[in-house]
Amino acid sequence: MSNENKVYTDFTNRMTYGEYLQLDSLLTSQKRLSDHHDEMLFIIIHHVSELWMKLILHELQAAISSISEGKFSPAFKMLSRVSKIQTQIIQAWDVLSTLTPAEYMEFRDKLGQASGFQSHQYRLIEFALGYKTRHILEIYKKNPSIYSILDSALHAPSLYDVSIQALAAQGLSINPTILDRDYSKTYQADPSVELAWLEVYKNVDRYWDLYELAEKLVDIEDWLQQWRFRHMKTVERIIGHKQGTGGSSGVTYLKKVLDHRFFPELWDIRTKL
Repeated sequence: MSNENKVYTDFTNRMTYGEYLQLDSLLTSQKRLSDHHDEMLFIIIHHVSELWMKLILHELQAAISSISEGKFSPAFKMLSRVSKIQTQIIQAWDVLSTLTPAEYMEFRDKLGQASGFQSHQYRLIEFALGYKTRHILEIYKKNPSIYSILDSALHAPSLYDVSIQALAAQGLSINPTILDRDYSKTYQADPSVELAWLEVYKNVDRYWDLYELAEKLVDIEDWLQQWRFRHMKTVERIIGHKQGTGGSSGVTYLKKVLDHRFFPELWDIRTKL
């Protein structure tokens, strides 16, 4: 019997591929508000990015739990996956950059005040990495469930918080105020954390797990900054320095956030090693 004759064709009582993935709802979610051909590109790029961000959050949250429990190996796998996902999101900007300014202007007004600036999943990623901005929650008051998720994430320890706790757990001296800090505030560099990471990098064999963790963190921040840069340049290419649809200063805002460092000591020690 040929392989073709073994293929299932009767799905009366079996689940299909489309049913498993709920493709009916997924593929009917791209609803253009204009008749312009390129609005489909705009919608799909953002849908794809939000799906990748959902997976990034899935991995980051699990990695935070694993590190807090001292389980480094599974966390390393999760963080490596995050970095790979980030490369996919970065490449998405190359596709969106095929949208010209004249084409975007044909349907931009249909967006109203809707903007990627309002992506709650992107905010959750920032929160998970330690960049906490309490005022941003005002945007999400319209949706109590999303507001509640963001508020919980605002007060939860970040990936870097649990990494610093891991330093202390392995006997490295950390300022107690850092270990007992208010997680709802953006992390600020501390000399004791810098000294601890320096010790790790100078004694790699002794602190191999912490050393590998540090490099995973650097990978993630590196890729995130590259994503931010490509975002900024794509926006500049398409709308120049116009104000964003969500009211932000657009390119000016995107350039400003490029200066923020999530894991400052891991970059500073490179000069001092």
